[in-house]
Amino acid sequence: MKSEQEREQLIKEINILLNQAYDSTLDEIYALLQRIEEEEEEDLKAYEKAKKEANLDNSLLWEEAKKELKTGIQKEVA
Repeated sequence: MKSEQEREQLIKEINILLNQAYDSTLDEIYALLQRIEEEEEEDLKAYEKAKKEANLDNSLLWEEAKKELKTGIQKEVA
């Protein structure tokens, strides 16, 4: 995780590049950021569902849930 100072510097550098980008590039970046946000929301919902199911019947161990989440993320990246 980046420090607050590192984040601020990175955001400044990104803003410089964004101000130089074509409108079509900005549209693509915006769409990508929206997709990332949606995927994060889906991951959180899946995590909450798994957590509830584990609490209901103790069928899902935390280690198994972490493996499944990690495997799913690796499949999407590959």
